[in-house]
Order: sequence, then structure tokens, then C-alpha cells
Amino acid sequence: MAYLAPAEFVTKMIDAGESKVFMSTRDTLIRSYMAGAILALAAAFAVTINVQTGQPLAGAVLFPVGFCLLYLLGFDLLTGVFTLVPLALIDKRPGVTIGGVLRNWTLVFFGNFAGALTVAVMMAIVFTFGFSQAPDAVGQRIGTIGEGRTIGYAAHGAAGMLTLFIRGILCNWMVSTGVVAAIMSTSVSGKVIAMWMPIMVFFYMGFEHSIVNMYLFPSGLMLGGKFSIMDYLIWNEIPTVIGNLIGGITFVGLTLYSTHAKTGPKRKAY
Repeated sequence: MAYLAPAEFVTKMIDAGESKVFMSTRDTLIRSYMAGAILALAAAFAVTINVQTGQPLAGAVLFPVGFCLLYLLGFDLLTGVFTLVPLALIDKRPGVTIGGVLRNWTLVFFGNFAGALTVAVMMAIVFTFGFSQAPDAVGQRIGTIGEGRTIGYAAHGAAGMLTLFIRGILCNWMVSTGVVAAIMSTSVSGKVIAMWMPIMVFFYMGFEHSIVNMYLFPSGLMLGGKFSIMDYLIWNEIPTVIGNLIGGITFVGLTLYSTHAKTGPKRKAY
């Protein structure tokens, strides 16, 4: 496992953020669409494992396969660009503007959503034999997840919203650590091992990931979950996106940048 020193991989993080700002609309949408689709398949895979084995840890251990695949293929998740792209702006890379950052985030959001929604429709067909019968055990479980993580939060009012928001922050602290982990190694095996660990933590702990939820909740609505689109948006997706943004840029992007790219002055010897 070839390892890059922090000062080296933080420079690569900034370079990656800059490249995403200037990427064409077509490439940004294709890469984000595929990222959303692959992560959605991984989520369906993990839920299937949980239902069939009754062991949530098994699903968490295997869920990172999707994350590793999409990053090895060079695709983009919103949670990752939340962390990388602002660094190019903070580092004052030529031509990088707030508008360019927001453009990238918007395109990746809609690309991820389209990819996740495509898989949600496909898997709903699989779980119901083309909507010809009631959902199977996995489909029923997905509907239950949607209810618990929307109206379940709403039942606690402001405390529920705070919990949801904090789970969003903690999620992208881990997920963005996984994104950085892919950069700190130059070998495929090293990248996979380093990415696997924080992604497993986020999934098992039940933290809120905006892209995973783009699959789980639309799928849950199609499979008979007793919650509404507004429940999904207000009591999950919007607070989760904001929490993911804050968690990624503060606990990963800015901390690494501030101590490895822009280090403080050395203390003088007395």
C-alpha cells in the first residue's frame, strides 16, 4: 500500500476540487448519475443482507463495496464534492468562483438523484414482480426505514430535527474521510482498504447520507411506506444535505487544509 504524506494528499484534494469546478456539464452529470446509481445498488444490497441474515453488521461490512467501486471508476458523490470543491476556492485557484462551486454542487445533486431514482424504480419492480404483488420482505423493510427516518424524527419535533441534522454531520465526517482515504494511497488495494473503514462506520451507526436516502425514500414510497414526499424532503433530505455539507467541509476539508496545506508558523526555540 503506497502511502502519500498528508501534505501531498491534501494538495491532491485541492487539485481534485479544482478539476471538478471546470469539468463539463455532460461529464459532471454522467459521473454523478452513475455514482448515485451504484450507491443505490449497494444500499439495496446491504438492506437485503440485513433482512436475510438478521445481522445489521453484515450489511454494514459489505455496503462499502459500492462506495469503493464508484470512486475507483472516477464517479462523483455530492458528499465528496462538498468537501473537495470548496478547497479550490479557499486556496484561490485561478478561475474558481463561488458560482463555479455552486454549479458543481447543483449538477452533482441532480445527477446523484437521477441515478438513485433509476435504481429505486428498478428495485421496486424486482421487489414486487413488476408491481403485480405486495413487496417481498426486503421491500417491506425499505418502506419501514422510510417511515422511521421521516415521521419518526417528526414525532420528536425540534429534538428530532436536531438528531437528524447531527447524524448528517457525522455521516459526511466519515464518508469524506473515505473520499480522502482514496487519495492518500496510490494502489487499488490501499485505496479499497482505506475507504472501507469509515464507510462501514457510517452505515452501521445509522448516520444520514443524502445520496443513500435518495434511493431509500423514493423506493419506500413506491413500496407502500406510510410517509409523504414532503415528509421525505422536510424531515430527511434537506436537513441531511445541510448536515452532510457542514460535516464534510468542517471536520475533513478545512481541518486537513488548515493544518497540512496552510500550516501555522513554527514555534521559536527559546
